[in-house]
Amino acid sequence: MTDFALFDQAIARDQRIEPADEMPERYRSTMIRQIAQHAHSEIIGMQPEGEWITRAPTLRRKAILLAKVQDEAGHGLYLYSAAETLGADRGDLTQRLIEGRQKYSSIFNYPTLSFADVGVIGWLVDGAAICNQVPLCRSSYGPYARAMIRICKEESFHQRQGYELLLTMMSGTAAQRDMVQDAVDRWWWPSLMMFGPPDADSPNTAQSMAWKIKRHTNDELRQRFVDMSVPQAAELGVTLPDPELAWNASRDHYDFGQPDWDELRRVISGGGAMNEQRIARRRQADTDGAWVREAAAAHAAKNLEVAR
Repeated sequence: MTDFALFDQAIARDQRIEPADEMPERYRSTMIRQIAQHAHSEIIGMQPEGEWITRAPTLRRKAILLAKVQDEAGHGLYLYSAAETLGADRGDLTQRLIEGRQKYSSIFNYPTLSFADVGVIGWLVDGAAICNQVPLCRSSYGPYARAMIRICKEESFHQRQGYELLLTMMSGTAAQRDMVQDAVDRWWWPSLMMFGPPDADSPNTAQSMAWKIKRHTNDELRQRFVDMSVPQAAELGVTLPDPELAWNASRDHYDFGQPDWDELRRVISGGGAMNEQRIARRRQADTDGAWVREAAAAHAAKNLEVAR
């Protein structure tokens, strides 16, 4: 038997890998990278919509948006906790993020120019996240899979909230309808990029599939998202900005154009409109919160000393 025969058997049997189980170091590092990137995305993802909390048009919309941003913070905490079960240090992960040594989803480097963006993020961005994340409830790493169950339930609710906001705006004035269409035009292609590069250019997909971390390839998930979004767009009364979008009866799927993959590489590398601001705000929050972390650590140490 190999050093990781039990690991290989568990993967083959579609069983969960738990923190105390023996696992290849590459599996551990892959899981830490993926979970950390996911956690960073949830925390950075609070910013684009958080900017609109004070500017939301009604008290109801403010409360909805505040609750959603609070959910995203909770998702980040679940995921950092899952990474810690693999031996990662939460403070180190944060430092890696603010120093640019770990990534987060490229989608959060685009600006939210109008309140319609809040609805489109809920509909398209959270919709893409759901396509990506529901299969992760069956991921081979137990703590990650279990965290995803609650996260997906809440993301599903967020998507419904976004869609409801857009339905309301589309039944409003011509200016509101134009605002929604403009937001759709700006967010459609970045949403397609959320699934990552094409399968042929994705260096991690094959191994992640073999280890059952992922259950579907990037292109499979992107197709699922397009097929889901087209009828929803028709119901809303908006046009998706893709002249190649058309039903293909022979494939039983929609054909669609390709995003600008050069743009994805540029944004991931730090060249997006909001990259610097997003990281600067996260860095400032980490600095501002240092005294809270220090006080909590001192309080815990004091309680431990008393218990002894």
